[in-house]
Amino acid sequence: MLSPIFIIMKYLQRFLRDYSALVVLHIVLLSNYGILAQERPELAFREDFMETPAEIPINQSHLANQSLTLALHGPGKDVIKKSHHDKPTDDPYYVWSGLCDGNWAVSLGPEKPIDLRGLSKIIWRSKQAGFRQLRVILKLADGTWLVSSDCDGPSVDWRIHAFNIGDMKWRSLDIDKVVEGNWVETPDLSQVVEVGWTDLMPGGGSNACSRLDWIEVYAHANE
Repeated sequence: MLSPIFIIMKYLQRFLRDYSALVVLHIVLLSNYGILAQERPELAFREDFMETPAEIPINQSHLANQSLTLALHGPGKDVIKKSHHDKPTDDPYYVWSGLCDGNWAVSLGPEKPIDLRGLSKIIWRSKQAGFRQLRVILKLADGTWLVSSDCDGPSVDWRIHAFNIGDMKWRSLDIDKVVEGNWVETPDLSQVVEVGWTDLMPGGGSNACSRLDWIEVYAHANE
């Protein structure tokens, strides 16, 4: 028959073994949490256009962030407007597609490629009218252009919309025509050289257009 002391010692050994395992597991979980926290993307750039008079077409001088390079694309690019109205008094300074007589797109190029994998986000403030659906476009380092299936639809007033890049699906984009192509499965977003927007449609005046007030891009550090 086992002695009481022997039984107590066995239970004590088992307790210490299980406790040690829990301590190790706790350390691992905390370590992984720290790693995940470090992977949160940071603001790569923001563009909030200069508070200057309206002009057609929008040009580089209208960028508040001059570290970015502005590019206009598509048959309608020559009449993409940097717009503003005196009333209402809180009317922003924004990009407007209403005069575009063909498909159009706007893109911004940072000084260095950015990494849009993982938890990266794009956030903007916009207002669409009619059937316009504003979409994200990306240019990769190898020259590939992508356009998102995710979009920001019409609204009666300005609103902020956030895109989680990891949730998004992509098609190829003919940047000269600004027309979508085939689906692109799991594109490599580690080297993105331009970020922009389009609704893949011509403008139709104030009742059928897209407007973008500002854009923020959150990306991972790219060595």
